[in-house]
Amino acid sequence: MRPIPSCTRRQWLALSALAAAPAWAQEGGRPVRIVVPFAPGGGNDVLARQLANGLSSTFGRTWLVENKAGAGGNIGTEAVVRAPADGTTLLLGHTGTVSINPALYKGLKFDVQKDLAPVAMFASSALMLVVPESSPVRTVPQLVEAIRQANGQYAFASSGSGTGGHLTAEMLADALGVKMSHIPYKGTSPALTDLVGGQVQMMFSVIPPAQTLVAGGKLRALAVTSSRRLAQLPQAPTLAESGIAALAGFESTLTYGLLAPRATPAAQVAELGRQILQVAGTPAFQSKLGVEGAEPLLADATQYAARIQQESRKWAAVVRASGASI
Repeated sequence: MRPIPSCTRRQWLALSALAAAPAWAQEGGRPVRIVVPFAPGGGNDVLARQLANGLSSTFGRTWLVENKAGAGGNIGTEAVVRAPADGTTLLLGHTGTVSINPALYKGLKFDVQKDLAPVAMFASSALMLVVPESSPVRTVPQLVEAIRQANGQYAFASSGSGTGGHLTAEMLADALGVKMSHIPYKGTSPALTDLVGGQVQMMFSVIPPAQTLVAGGKLRALAVTSSRRLAQLPQAPTLAESGIAALAGFESTLTYGLLAPRATPAAQVAELGRQILQVAGTPAFQSKLGVEGAEPLLADATQYAARIQQESRKWAAVVRASGASI
């Protein structure tokens, strides 16, 4: 008689989790679809696919990623709002789509906070304030002085109107009581290209592409927008560390989580959230976040809902102050 093979600790944990899960969440159940409301290849897409891979391998149930880009993320968001509320369709939520867009776009046919149920939050990312390497500006105080002397003509780039980079610059201007000139681009890459060439003077960029140009000696990093220094960029100070009183407490971070159609049964939302946080809490997943300029930020459904409400109030105020609209 052949001996029964022993299980590793990881296998036992997976089997225990499977046994504890309801039938619809177990191996062999219908696939779960994560709708990413942006094009393939971007940071949102990469994070969603890493999470989906971890969930599929841990729990045996298939998790898929589907890209539905357009209208700043509103097309994919509305698709999830209209999807069957059976726990098989989730939205990759991002600060831009769930907290900024409701204030930025007029006439949306859905209400994020009424039509979607937060499931779990798993990561956050800051932005990097960069200037051309040829710029005489080397510190945040020098940047502030240059902006004041430009009398509203200091040009900053963004990857598009209403994006996190655009509104972070507007938030900076509002805090300092100054005006700047916004030059929107159709994406991060062309904006950074013109920044390197000196056609614009500064930018709040997502970290991975900016960091590559900083490492290559083409851009200079002045600060990051998080409340504390980032583990992957310990040499970069925060804006709050600049010594400028108006920037004390300055923070602009983007969060990532998953949301379901509002009518999804609470038991399914809770079980999906438990699985997501289990995978997002592993060192294997968290080590991949740094590559995308993100850090782990774990929160259950209740905490994520509170975060969305907090960020919605914050960004709505920035949108009103800046006059931005789409």
